[in-house]
Amino acid sequence: MKERKVFAGYPQKKGGIMDKEKWQLLPSCGKEAEGLDIILACDGASSVGQVGHEVAVKLTKEVEGARMCCITAVGAGSQPHIEIARKARKLIIINGCPLECASKVVRNVGVEPSYEITISKEEVDKVPTLDYKKEDVDRISNHIVDEVKKLK
Repeated sequence: MKERKVFAGYPQKKGGIMDKEKWQLLPSCGKEAEGLDIILACDGASSVGQVGHEVAVKLTKEVEGARMCCITAVGAGSQPHIEIARKARKLIIINGCPLECASKVVRNVGVEPSYEITISKEEVDKVPTLDYKKEDVDRISNHIVDEVKKLK
């Protein structure tokens, strides 16, 4: 079995770990949800889950008014997070695979998405890896932006 580096010497990703003074502060989704497109994304332990997560990060960092929020808190029944999903200007759900867990989480708390996508239906194979292609992230991000613009 291949040895893994755990903490010491852990490789740093571009755009990942950086000095705190360079962090991009996000709008407070709890206070500003009504003016934001809230993104709840799969972060499953496979290629499609990782693409979903990275798409949410990319949209949050690059699209004005887009903000990812914590789907796990919604699933855990956190009322403030459920209210964020309810109050969102648009609620964007990014599922990883055909199980569509992200969509089920929000529907289980009585919230209907404005837009939902499933990564595995977008020409991305579900593979048991945490790796993914940046091209897939870019392509799917652009697709979501185009589709969400069409919504009222």
